[in-house]
Amino acid sequence: MNTYPLTVSTPDGRAFSGEVSGLILRAAEGDIAILPGHIPLMTTVQPGLCRILLPDAPEKAAHLTGGLLTVGRDRVILMAENWEERA
Repeated sequence: MNTYPLTVSTPDGRAFSGEVSGLILRAAEGDIAILPGHIPLMTTVQPGLCRILLPDAPEKAAHLTGGLLTVGRDRVILMAENWEERA
């Protein structure tokens, strides 16, 4: 399964760091899924649910109030205003 490194940072520190198979959240223009091989992108993140798809585990979900997403060729960085994990 293809993966990429994802880092989620908040003003309080790092909320998540690891290999993921996907990221789903609400961006400036609507819902977006970042899968392995996605083109480089930078966008604002809107309030809503963020889902991290893990390769060999249940997905992680968190509520965000906003932030900034940067998709590079070899990694993805989400700078979130806050990160409230959901069960």
